[in-house]
Amino acid sequence: MKNFVVILLALFTLNAVSAQNLKPYILGAETTESITDVKVLLAEQLEMNGLHLIGQYQPAADSSRWVMIFSSDELISAVQKAGDLTGFAAALRIGITEENGKTVVSYTTPEYWGNAYFRDDFKQVSAFYETVTNKLEKAVTAIGTFKGSPFGSEKGIAAKKLSGYRYMIGMPRFDDTIRLAEFDSYQAANDKIGSSIENGVPNVDLVYKLDIPDQELTLYGFALSGEKGEEQFLPIIDFGNPKHTAFLPYEILVMGNEVHMLHGRYRIALSFPDLKMRTFSRIMSTPGNIEDLLKQLVK
Repeated sequence: MKNFVVILLALFTLNAVSAQNLKPYILGAETTESITDVKVLLAEQLEMNGLHLIGQYQPAADSSRWVMIFSSDELISAVQKAGDLTGFAAALRIGITEENGKTVVSYTTPEYWGNAYFRDDFKQVSAFYETVTNKLEKAVTAIGTFKGSPFGSEKGIAAKKLSGYRYMIGMPRFDDTIRLAEFDSYQAANDKIGSSIENGVPNVDLVYKLDIPDQELTLYGFALSGEKGEEQFLPIIDFGNPKHTAFLPYEILVMGNEVHMLHGRYRIALSFPDLKMRTFSRIMSTPGNIEDLLKQLVK
């Protein structure tokens, strides 16, 4: 009997710890409405709740998926407080996916991505994230019955571990970014990217651009197409349900006179933390392919 009680206590403790862990996505709502109708309604609800839609697109040329990217005064204020690489946190993403005869609305868990990108400074901006979470829940609730179910990792990841997250020993962390280019100035960096977008870059299309006021920070999101783009790697890694549609698009950050991207082996792993090594081995070339595609913008 004593041993049985000990086992029960251990299981209770394990479940309590797991409940405190964070997962990369939230299953927000399900509806029978079409993706077309949902994205129109959701755009309205985002604005009504103080969340600003900055871009949207169909990822991986998949008609069953749609991604909406938004920012807010709170996210901008958080980035202004910390600066530098936290510019990657200036936007969050919503995925709309047709699954099992329903339209599913999911989104990136604000606290998960906030802890990963702000790391030890997250406590200083946690109030901003709490406000964003509340606004996002209100917006999504208008779409259908609110679920609020975290997903994307069976056990989740503790906030403390997220601040220094890496998939395994030897893999990159958040600040192990890839510097795509260096220019004479912040303006010159943005001018070059703007020129590339205007002239067209093979298999790279702008989804959004977000300037951070009073900071030399600009965040861009890009759709990646072609034989080495989203259509190639997304079906390999996103094979379960609910779908991780809000994983995309991929970003670059102009920070001062430098242009950075998060390392693919970090950004993909953070989005799919339970991915097995055998699956990672099937996309071994993907981080390099993403880098090559995005480098075209700054050549």
